[in-house]
Amino acid sequence: MPDTLKYDITKDDEAYRLSAFAGRGPAFVTFGETMVRDTPADGERPERTRQVHLSMAGSEYTLAMGLARLGIPASYITRVPDNPYGRMLRNIARENGVNTEHFVWAPKTEPIGRFIYEIGRTPRKNTGTYQRMYSAASKLDAGMVNWAAALKDCILFHTSGISFGLSTHSGYERNYLLAAFEEAMAHKPDGCLVGMDFNYRATLWSPEQAKAVLTPLVTDHIDVLVTTIEDMAKLYGMGCGQYSAKQIDDGDIGHIEDDDIRAFAAEVCARFNTKIVAITIRYPDSFEQHRWESAAADADGNFFRSPAVRPVTLWDRLGGGDTWNAGFYYGLLTAGFNADGLQKGVLVGDAATRLKQTLLFDLPIIDKAEVQALMKADVAGGGKRTVR
Repeated sequence: MPDTLKYDITKDDEAYRLSAFAGRGPAFVTFGETMVRDTPADGERPERTRQVHLSMAGSEYTLAMGLARLGIPASYITRVPDNPYGRMLRNIARENGVNTEHFVWAPKTEPIGRFIYEIGRTPRKNTGTYQRMYSAASKLDAGMVNWAAALKDCILFHTSGISFGLSTHSGYERNYLLAAFEEAMAHKPDGCLVGMDFNYRATLWSPEQAKAVLTPLVTDHIDVLVTTIEDMAKLYGMGCGQYSAKQIDDGDIGHIEDDDIRAFAAEVCARFNTKIVAITIRYPDSFEQHRWESAAADADGNFFRSPAVRPVTLWDRLGGGDTWNAGFYYGLLTAGFNADGLQKGVLVGDAATRLKQTLLFDLPIIDKAEVQALMKADVAGGGKRTVR
């Protein structure tokens, strides 16, 4: 068991104020699409409900919010209709400390992405329906964002595989968000690293379509890649140590040894020429009861895996992976892109996502004190009441 208590993230603010990027622009910048999520509020199924909870859902949005709530200056960029839902999206981001200075405003009649979501219960699975075709965000193009200004002080720029699937999903002749990303790459400052959550979504595009776009993008630009063994097995036929790609795709795997994950991470690093690869692993025992762990490795051979597979009693799993990304990036941004950063990132990410998955809706409404308390409980034992 590593000395996980050496990290006290509640004391990081003072160190951050003394750091080289204190007082500057956002250290973290990301862009993508945020959807309005419709979740039945009356216990009915979506086709029967007459009352819905409106909330916001989106990978990069959730991640930026998670980092901002942990104290990292974060900026989120999107194209959004100038109507009440667009302003709701912006206002929620601002409420949680996210910079929205570089939003691109579309005509109010353009659609915002929607996500109809039903939360299941064992044995009924959760179900989601995308309505993302032709959305305002899917048309965020080159020439719309002043990337030189947006990335002026950026240390880590993040993107997601989901964003680049939106053009294919909508049947556009070209990939607008890819053009915007390439323009951003031409304006990122020296020393700015690029992170990506691979995030393959079969509802947006086929494996072949995704590989054609994402393989050169990752190979040419990505320094920090977050992925799952399932995505790499499905798209690239990659196994994980003793387990073949077919076994992974079929869900026919058991305990994963350290050597399995090390071999998998090394293959991903070599295939895509990345500096760091992070792997999240979810074990769904039932709809309500999951177990979680993660691991990270770098091209120098440093490796860290969760000290234990931890249980989560779910309320809502959506946003869980994005919240883990926020915790992982927090570790890298405060401890460094090194062995210490990998360890801190895994530990903070694990605690943050386990808390988030006990909350309804996608957004990580968590704070440093409760993340730190859970990290401490993981080592010292939990079960005590928390007085706040």
